[in-house]
Amino acid sequence: MTTAAATPLQVKGGAFLIEDRSPNEIFTAEDLNEEHLAIASTVDQFWTNEVEPHLEAIRQQTPGVALTVLRKAAELGLAAIPIPEKFGGMEMDLPSVMIAGEHLARDASYGSWHSSHTGIGTLPVLFFGNEEQKWRYLPKLAKVELLAAYALTEPLAGSDALAVRTRADLSADGKYYVLNGQKMWITNGGAADLFTVFAKVGGEKFTAFLVERSFPGVTSGAEEHKMGIKGSSTTAVYFDNVQVPVENVLGEIGRGHIIAFNILNIGRLKLGPGAVGGAKNVLAISLKYAKERKAFGSAIAEFGAIQHKLAEMAIRTFAVESMMWRVVGLIESQLAQSAHDKHADSQTELKAVEEYAAECSMIKVYASEMLDYVVDEGVQIHGGYGYHQDYAVERAYRDSRINRIFEGTNEINRLLITGMLLKRAARGQLGLIPAVQAVVGGPGNGATASASTDKDEDARLVQSAKKVALFMIGIAYQKYGAELEKQQEIVMNISDIVMEVFAMESSLLRSRKLAASGKGTNAANMCAVFLREAMDRVEVSARNVIGACSAGHALRENMATLRGFANYDPLDGVALRRNIAGRLLAAARYTV
Repeated sequence: MTTAAATPLQVKGGAFLIEDRSPNEIFTAEDLNEEHLAIASTVDQFWTNEVEPHLEAIRQQTPGVALTVLRKAAELGLAAIPIPEKFGGMEMDLPSVMIAGEHLARDASYGSWHSSHTGIGTLPVLFFGNEEQKWRYLPKLAKVELLAAYALTEPLAGSDALAVRTRADLSADGKYYVLNGQKMWITNGGAADLFTVFAKVGGEKFTAFLVERSFPGVTSGAEEHKMGIKGSSTTAVYFDNVQVPVENVLGEIGRGHIIAFNILNIGRLKLGPGAVGGAKNVLAISLKYAKERKAFGSAIAEFGAIQHKLAEMAIRTFAVESMMWRVVGLIESQLAQSAHDKHADSQTELKAVEEYAAECSMIKVYASEMLDYVVDEGVQIHGGYGYHQDYAVERAYRDSRINRIFEGTNEINRLLITGMLLKRAARGQLGLIPAVQAVVGGPGNGATASASTDKDEDARLVQSAKKVALFMIGIAYQKYGAELEKQQEIVMNISDIVMEVFAMESSLLRSRKLAASGKGTNAANMCAVFLREAMDRVEVSARNVIGACSAGHALRENMATLRGFANYDPLDGVALRRNIAGRLLAAARYTV
């Protein structure tokens, strides 16, 4: 079993807002061990030998092709990385799952088949199944003898998951539940053999069921005609008086929301490596094209406007990669503390992920929007060819868009980020309240801060961004109190600030960890540019909060405080981006 070299620290979810970490206290991509890198190599070989030759057929939805390739992956253990050995799995750690996800991200059509089966399809059984259910299903899921799907969304219940209308009624003899209803947008829906279906027992108790396609009354609709991920299977699934044995209730009656929300948390985290892998692939394609394409007698890679785009694509990828592996390290740290517990099981891992639910939502939002930026610039670098279906960036552009909807829309996740942190504070799980009070009531509130006199400007920017986040939470709560959650625009702006704080600190700590080992010249430059861009975004979001929460003299005072926090002297971003782009072009790929 591979194990990450995670920090032994016990860090509470959301604590990054009020605590400082050192570079050696975070996990980064550079900390992956030889076994993790071997997983990456195995996935790369599998991609070259088994996926690439069949990609066109998969994209055309040629019957059976994607499933055949997925079963080839299962032969290598790639469909069962986190499943315990006793159930036929590899029993590897979370970094192994994440690195495989990144290296499978070069095509979203096949990636959807693979990730939906191994993720939201299989994990409900792994984390919530009883022993009998695990023995019945996990060995077959590990070999892809059964293909799995997750059936939550309905025509009138998308973001509002608890509003499902699919109903389950206990039979008179108490032996089975009768399911009636419809699900939609179900990935793998056209071919799946096993569905995790959410329904309301008696029309009231939200509950999960393991439903086999072989049960009479289960049917799939036609394949949906989608903007992107065209090679994936996406259908409606119908349940017409389906008799589900009582033994197939997953978890407890009325506790289906625990399963639904925890599986979504994991899905949000796993969206990170998918976005990072996709971004690295598009960047490599764009670097190659920029060196080959000639205009005005030169390769367009020599033009500053193109170099700016290439550098910015890498900068944003670096930030998400830093956030993602930091959260993986936090989760692994929680697991390391439980390693001595002989009763530790899959529930232990689930609780570790749940501790960082807000951070998982941040990765989902930040990663999906990063990838949208990268593919958009990839199209722009290709010019007219980027708009043509013969070029990979055109497909990547369309495929990327679903990520802002997958695993809960970005709007829902923005509401969750601040909401979860405030709830943790109210329950005494996060010392947010005294930290907010200290910033709001502090002398001068930092309004006299000076960028030019600070010895460590990058670290000061991170600290200032934290103070802005706390300050905005404070003035918003002063204005609205417990009703703040109803002010969605304000909450989303606060979440944007909080995400930038996490991205800034993660990028800074990683770049310094690299520097301490004598590496990371590109990382240092990317971090320097990113911190200042992020502070600009922090300031814009904070202005929105201040404008909505204060007026008159209070508004002017709050703006003066914000200007003090957000003040910085600019760097020569043009030169830094040219240096970054030069290294990228020389390497012909993303590099730190």
